[in-house]
Amino acid sequence: MAKKRGGKVKKAVTGRIILRTGEALVEAEPAWSAAEPEVVIGELDGPVGYAIANLLGNQVKGHSRVFAILNCDVQVRPTTLMVSKVTVRSTKYTNILMGTVQAAIANGVLDAVRSGDIPKKKANDLGIIVSVWLDPSVVDQKIDHEILFRTNREATAKAIRKAMNHEPNIDWLLENQDKVTHCFHQMAVDGSL
Repeated sequence: MAKKRGGKVKKAVTGRIILRTGEALVEAEPAWSAAEPEVVIGELDGPVGYAIANLLGNQVKGHSRVFAILNCDVQVRPTTLMVSKVTVRSTKYTNILMGTVQAAIANGVLDAVRSGDIPKKKANDLGIIVSVWLDPSVVDQKIDHEILFRTNREATAKAIRKAMNHEPNIDWLLENQDKVTHCFHQMAVDGSL
């Protein structure tokens, strides 16, 4: 069955989902609120499920792996494991990551199910690994947790949508390859890094 979103007809996902990948960037002011998750999605009885089990059972100091939860004792479905891209070195950073950002990711996953990007009937069969980047400068800032929540929630749902829909597709990438410049590369070329 096809669903309509934003004037486009969206094809329903059928069959097994072995492994899909996606990333997104959602920015707001101030700069520390930017969210840039990378996701891997797949069946729990396949490579993604095995990776989740291995990551959860092989904790590394400074890079704890935790499930996305709405609150203590309320894990979301599909099973979602958060992995920090940044080495966690302070209690304040941990509290922000395992509080506001964790809740935002959990809500973004549920938004993806609600929108149909993740089929509701597959919610107990799929697993998601979210590689999370939280700007280390948040520990030195007076942060607005609502802004941080919004950017991470939106970015998580966007990354999942892109993964499930194979976005950007290869035709777009080939057509736009010479039109897209990596922002940090350009800053380096310009001498502003």
